Amino acid sequence: MSRNCQSVLGARIDVLTWNETIGKLIAWAAARESRYVCICNVHSVVTTTRDSSFKNIINAADMSTPDGAPIAWTLRHFGFRGQQRINGPDLMWRYLAEAERRGQSVFFYGSTAETLQKLQAAALLQFPALRIAGAYAPPFRPLSAEEDAAEVEMIHRSGAQVVFVGLGCPKQEKWMAAHRGRIRAVMIGVGAAFDYHSGTVRRAPLWWQEHGLEWLYRLASDPQRLLKRYMVTNTLFIIGLSRQLISTKIFNK
Repeated sequence: MSRNCQSVLGARIDVLTWNETIGKLIAWAAARESRYVCICNVHSVVTTTRDSSFKNIINAADMSTPDGAPIAWTLRHFGFRGQQRINGPDLMWRYLAEAERRGQSVFFYGSTAETLQKLQAAALLQFPALRIAGAYAPPFRPLSAEEDAAEVEMIHRSGAQVVFVGLGCPKQEKWMAAHRGRIRAVMIGVGAAFDYHSGTVRRAPLWWQEHGLEWLYRLASDPQRLLKRYMVTNTLFIIGLSRQLISTKIFNK
C-alpha cells in the first residue's frame, strides 16, 4: 500500500482517513506481518527534534498517525484539508470493533496488572466476541535478554495478530522498533489508551477533544506532572513550526 506523508518538524506523519488507517491494520494483521505504528502528538513530534534516534524510529515506522489536534491542523495547513486526528484511544476502540467482526486476536502489553484486568473487562463488555489472546504488564525496569526473549515467545504462543503497547512515549516506540521482525504481529503504541478505556483515568469530554483542548483537560487533571512538559513542548512546537512555515514559504517563492 502506498503512503502519503507530510513532514512536521522533520517527523514523517501519514495523511490518512479513519477508513484507510483501520483498513491497513486489518490487512497487516490478516497477513500476520511484523509492523509497528506510532501515534504522534506534539510531545512525540518535538521529541524527534531533540533525540535523533527517536526521530529515526518515528520515520522508520510503518505508519505514524496525526494524534494531537495541532498535528492534524498542521497537515491541513499544508493542503490536506479535512485531516482528522487519528488518536490512540479511538484507534484502539475502532480497531477492536473490526477485530471482533473479523475474528482477529489482540494482545495488551504494558501498564499494570490491575489496569489490564479492568481494560479486558471493559473491552469484552463492549465487544463480547472479541478474541483477547493475552495481556501482560512488564516490570518497570529494563529487561534482561532472557526476560525479553520469554516475553516474545509468550506473545508468539498467544497467536495475537495485533499487540497494543501502552508503555508511554518514547518507551513504547523504542520497544516496538526493537521488536519489529521478532514479533509476528502489528504493534501499535497507544499511550494512555489503556488508562482511559479501563476507567483508571477519566478522558476529556467529547467537546474538549473536538476543539483541540484535550491537552488542557489533561493539564488541569494533573498539573504537577504535566505543566512543565506542556509549557516546554508546546513552546518548542510553535517555534519549530513557525520556522518550518517560513522556510517553506521562502523555498516556494
